[in-house]
Amino acid sequence: MSKKHGSLSITSENIFPVIKKWLYSDHDIFIRELISNGCDAITKLKKLDMMGEYELPADYKAKIQVEFSPEDKTLSFTDNGIGMTEEEVDQYINQIAFSGATDFIEKYQGKASEDQIIGHFGLGFYSAFMVADKVTIDSLSYTDNASAVHWECDGGTEFDMSEGTKDTVGTTITLYLNEDCLEFSNEYRLREVIEKYCSFMPTEIFLGKKNAETEYETINKEDVLDTDTVVEEIKNDSDADSESDSEKKEQVKIVKRPRALNDTHPLWAKTPSDCTDEEYKAFYRKVFNDYKEPLFWIHLNMDYPFNLKGILYFPKINSQYESIEGTIKLYNNQVFIADNIKEVIPEFLMLLKGVIDCPDLPLNVSRSALQNDGFVTKIRDYITKKVADKLSGLCKTDKENYEKYWDDISPFIKYGCLKDTKFCDKMNDYILFKDIHDNYTTLPELLKKEEEKTTEDNKDEAEVVDNNDENQQEEDTRKKVYYVTDINQQGQYINMFKEQDMNAVILDQVIDTSFITQLEQRNPQYRFLRIDADLTDSMVEESSEEELKETTSTLTDIFRKALSKENLDVQVQKFKNKEISSVITLSEESRRMQDMMQMYSMGMGGMDMSMFGGNESLVLNANNDLVQYILNHKDGEYTDDFCKQLYDLAMMANKPLSTEEMSEFIKRTNKIMMLLAK
Repeated sequence: MSKKHGSLSITSENIFPVIKKWLYSDHDIFIRELISNGCDAITKLKKLDMMGEYELPADYKAKIQVEFSPEDKTLSFTDNGIGMTEEEVDQYINQIAFSGATDFIEKYQGKASEDQIIGHFGLGFYSAFMVADKVTIDSLSYTDNASAVHWECDGGTEFDMSEGTKDTVGTTITLYLNEDCLEFSNEYRLREVIEKYCSFMPTEIFLGKKNAETEYETINKEDVLDTDTVVEEIKNDSDADSESDSEKKEQVKIVKRPRALNDTHPLWAKTPSDCTDEEYKAFYRKVFNDYKEPLFWIHLNMDYPFNLKGILYFPKINSQYESIEGTIKLYNNQVFIADNIKEVIPEFLMLLKGVIDCPDLPLNVSRSALQNDGFVTKIRDYITKKVADKLSGLCKTDKENYEKYWDDISPFIKYGCLKDTKFCDKMNDYILFKDIHDNYTTLPELLKKEEEKTTEDNKDEAEVVDNNDENQQEEDTRKKVYYVTDINQQGQYINMFKEQDMNAVILDQVIDTSFITQLEQRNPQYRFLRIDADLTDSMVEESSEEELKETTSTLTDIFRKALSKENLDVQVQKFKNKEISSVITLSEESRRMQDMMQMYSMGMGGMDMSMFGGNESLVLNANNDLVQYILNHKDGEYTDDFCKQLYDLAMMANKPLSTEEMSEFIKRTNKIMMLLAK
């Protein structure tokens, strides 16, 4: 066989069925494509007028008319744009994927901006065949002495083209809907799709029924505000004898003016300084059907090095159990593309609600997804930077309002810090923590206060450092941040902190376990400890190890025997607060391991968490009367009950008791109260 070299042949017979069936994922998208084509046709005509190559009529008003007929099973799209000659129909319609928009831009390159020219690929028109058995085009070009052209195709690869009868400049595309797609001859379905894809297209869009009778309204002439709406005056039929001349009112008949379905000048396209707070709120309600006012918003407005505009809203969340999934609508030249496209919108921003319009986005041929392009990364980074700048700016210049917003926006910011390192770097010092005194503070502020307090407490004390213990020295340099995960459960520890004028922050959200771990990794000078991880020096009286050694040994034996816990770790301290009998402490490492395994167990059908338990310590207060009673009555009749009671009381301040443990605690409490009542 001889060698042969050539080009692959693609015929319309092969590609046309693919285009009709597979080019677009959603069949209703054909409405977006045909209206977009109409917008482009109008944009081209306006640009020719601006360049002096065509003069628009003085009363010209750009519009796209969508008409439906359930009886005829048709749907038509009419624009008063540039129109097409027979040669142009042959070039742009009969040659699949020959883009008239691209051809126009190349022809007038340097003379006119390509802004708001929507088309690129020359395939949008063919989406009509997804829903139609037959499609016709009637067009009249703007050029002098042009003849109207009529084109029709029944969905195959053959077409008929002849001289048409259209007498106004522009194009009408008529779809003869197939039986499976008659929904698109229904007014409410059409309105729904147009509002979905075309709410902000740059040309007014009107929807009406074909051959519908004109609707009139009779009103008093003096109430007419717009004389353009007046169709005809009608005589006053009032009886002259029954009414005075001053009571007679001249009446007129007016047409009920149709309303455009879209807003051609969306709020995001305006300069931020020209927008009012009420306009931002009204836009939010309209686009997202959310009547809870947003907390605040960010208006994105960038022209270089790429064109990007948009508005991002921070919604109010009523509780941590409410869904915080947001919606970011992506537009290209005011044409809706999709919700939450992850390539251009950082994952954590999808908790927000907003719109982003970027004409420079590298879209695929169906305009439903992005092509893989490094340019998209730059856009994503820019959006992340603007959000971080807005939040940090609020914290620095409007701290009072920033604090009001914090409870609602904190899940978003924490999630953003976990997902995006650049965002985390910018927000590191502007993360707020609510403390046990109901104040909001940043980590730098919190630690500065603690340092000042420590300096004051130790100003008369000599600092002793064991230079040989490098590990201890390193640990001492880490600044401890105590936190609370449940203000009710850990109330006893909170009171102990308050008594000693100490502080702790509240971290009671599910995300906080992962969040503080990441904070420590990125800020090695910090060490987060839950409030029950240990007892601080300020809570206990200074005493030597030898002083409490014998007491600790005795109480350890008593409690291990009473509780049947041979490995129970018992410690004895002299609390400054004598009313507290016992507390439980659990090392931070052990508790975090338990929390992590608890999270994993949620998706594993339940897991025996006891296998990860342990390392908890029962700390007894040697200054408490109950502890002293147990110490002095080692073999007393009720010593075991008192030991169990002190242990359960300590545990209840640390975590909830199991059902069985709580039942035993209540039974034992009743028994002790009965003894006291005798």
